[in-house]
Amino acid sequence: MIHLRQVSLNPKFKRTENYPHNVPALENFKSMIFDSSVTIFVGENGSGKSTLLEGIAKAVGAIAIGSEDIGMDKTLTSVKPLSETLQLVWNKRTHRGFFLRAEDFFGYIKKQRELKDNIRSDIEEIGQEFKERSEYSKLLALGPSVSSLHAFDNRYGSDLNANSHGESYLKIFQARFVPGGLYLLDEPEAALSPVSQFGLITMINQMVQEDAQFIIATHSPILMAVTDSIIFNFDQSPPTEVAYDSLESVSLYREFLADPEAFLRHL
Repeated sequence: MIHLRQVSLNPKFKRTENYPHNVPALENFKSMIFDSSVTIFVGENGSGKSTLLEGIAKAVGAIAIGSEDIGMDKTLTSVKPLSETLQLVWNKRTHRGFFLRAEDFFGYIKKQRELKDNIRSDIEEIGQEFKERSEYSKLLALGPSVSSLHAFDNRYGSDLNANSHGESYLKIFQARFVPGGLYLLDEPEAALSPVSQFGLITMINQMVQEDAQFIIATHSPILMAVTDSIIFNFDQSPPTEVAYDSLESVSLYREFLADPEAFLRHL
């Protein structure tokens, strides 16, 4: 389902020469229409795809999966001027979903580990406090903390840190994807092997069937190929809808994989 239908700059806004409005792809940006449940932003580093995605996340008020809540995240302060000038058009407003940047992943894992450690500490303290009390009293006191620990393990597994980065990344998606959400993902391929990227695509396709919408900034030709996705090329100003087969990155990968030795000889 397409929840967020369109983003556009307020026509009354006067552009400045400062960031983020001076980002190449955004200099001529006026609006963008989302005609698919999956929209892909592609472009070279510095082209503006992540900047616009962050601006949309800030304007939407999306929950940030990372070390800080999006309202408190100091790294998003720089895109505030952009988010304040974005006008959003909704087909159906949703408050489900989240915003995730690849670099925030490790902060999220750290925060979850600290949360679980705190629950375990609470259980130990209660055990000491109630060691002279009846078993029934101890069980009553331990109930909330034990339930929280079981809920945590059921959602994320017994230990996210025991998994590889890619496995933990996918577990977060499995735990946090819910029907009817708007998901803003910035370079989610960073922690994923090619096989795991296919696993993420499977999850995306499943969630699309459950009324979810995705906007993804990526360098991965694998993720660019999500079924029925629309691709915007940020190497053009304003960002322009393009076909998958016309992307330079796709052509480069195909040429390299067809004959790696010949490709590398010409570098």
